[in-house]
Amino acid sequence: QVQLQESGPGLVNSSQMLSLTCRISAGSITTGDYYWSWIRQPPGKGLEWIGYINLSGSTFYSPSLKSRTSISRDTSKNQFTLQLSSVTPEDTAVYYCARVLRYYNGGYYQQSWDYWGQGTQVTVSI
Repeated sequence: QVQLQESGPGLVNSSQMLSLTCRISAGSITTGDYYWSWIRQPPGKGLEWIGYINLSGSTFYSPSLKSRTSISRDTSKNQFTLQLSSVTPEDTAVYYCARVLRYYNGGYYQQSWDYWGQGTQVTVSI
């Protein structure tokens, strides 16, 4: 079964960079029609999608975070990373990585968020 695990510092200072890594077991970031995504959930709020990278290395980011976001991959280690620059306390959240399967059904593209990491808490200090 596919497993994903987030890792990285749990505390980051304001104006500095948040950096997280998602390691994948029993799967490959270069095999299959998958999009490898980052999502976060601030305390008391809903989920917010950050961006993704696919098997070819193409990326796409949320417009509200695009200027501060970079997602990359390391195929030799079967992992991908998130970098979020110039962080503020508003970036405090639980951060998740997830696998997304995009498929065509009934004339439209749909997606299935089939595997998630357990999430990791990141706190940005004032």
